[in-house]
Amino acid sequence: MSSPHPIIDSHIHLYPSSELSNLAWCTPDHPLGKQCSVDEFRAAATATGSNPASASSEAPRPPPQLSGFIFIEADRKNDGAQDWTGPLQEVAFMRRLANGESNPGEGHSAEDARLCLGLVPWAPVNLGPERLGEYLERAEKEAGPLAWSKVKGFRYLLQDKPNGVGLSDQFIEGLKLLGRKGYVFEVGVDQHRRGRIQLEEAVEMIDRAHDGVAEEEKVVFVLNHLCKPDLTIVSQTDPAYLAWRTAMFTLSKCRRTYMKLSGCFSELPDQLKQRPAHDIFSAILPWLAVVVAAFGPSRIMFGSDWPVCTVGVGDDAWKKWHKIVDMVCDLAGLSTEDQAMLWSGTAKEAYKIES
Repeated sequence: MSSPHPIIDSHIHLYPSSELSNLAWCTPDHPLGKQCSVDEFRAAATATGSNPASASSEAPRPPPQLSGFIFIEADRKNDGAQDWTGPLQEVAFMRRLANGESNPGEGHSAEDARLCLGLVPWAPVNLGPERLGEYLERAEKEAGPLAWSKVKGFRYLLQDKPNGVGLSDQFIEGLKLLGRKGYVFEVGVDQHRRGRIQLEEAVEMIDRAHDGVAEEEKVVFVLNHLCKPDLTIVSQTDPAYLAWRTAMFTLSKCRRTYMKLSGCFSELPDQLKQRPAHDIFSAILPWLAVVVAAFGPSRIMFGSDWPVCTVGVGDDAWKKWHKIVDMVCDLAGLSTEDQAMLWSGTAKEAYKIES
């Protein structure tokens, strides 16, 4: 197995139990309807575990070396992007974390501020550059100087929006504004549930957002979760797999796109989620191999999608996904330098995190 490297988890969601009612997806019986803050994340990411490669007698490996995380917005209520109360409340929570401050029972301490390397709040990109600019001013005021310095980009989920939202003139101009300001746009699309149109629109959206824009002002796109392919497919001749594979190579042609190696557990058939890491790795290898071939280690970054990754998998989901990505490094024969990029270097580059 590969040697352990310091890790930046490029995709986690955090929220205190006191703000559950502000989450758009949270229902009383939702499995994630509980506090998911730094205390719980740290416990999931730093527990010791044995070698994931096999059931051999090889000595246990040291726990992963977690050096920090990127905090991605958790889909607060926003009334079709018109009500900014919820998203700004999340920015206030981000501020407390980044500043090492905490309301009682929020699950983080002053020492945890060092782990928070980047923040990616929600933003109403769909409203166009003028309204988006207004929101950014309000978010900056809410965040304060220290937390705002850690804001690396913004996300507006497209996976649950009507077709065409990301292709509107307003949206494209909003993306161009983010590019001029040096921010990343986090791309959340879902081929598994929405079909190939989500991939086709992502390709067109990126092309249009970069068209006629100076290289240094082109917005950087970070693609979440392999664009959520359907990992229940058993044949590589399936049209859905072929469409996804084509889209990966097309998206990778743009040098200002990055891919997160994350989110796969949510797309697996239920019976596979409980299988050992090696079995899952074998089942999804065709997708993993395409991503490595298309983007290369210099544009792939490790992300856990914690706590979403735990649903149907269990509390050891972070460790299981870490093992799978470790296997990717070994099978691809990545050099020490390439592994360092995948585990943390790519995230530093994409999000402009200083070493």
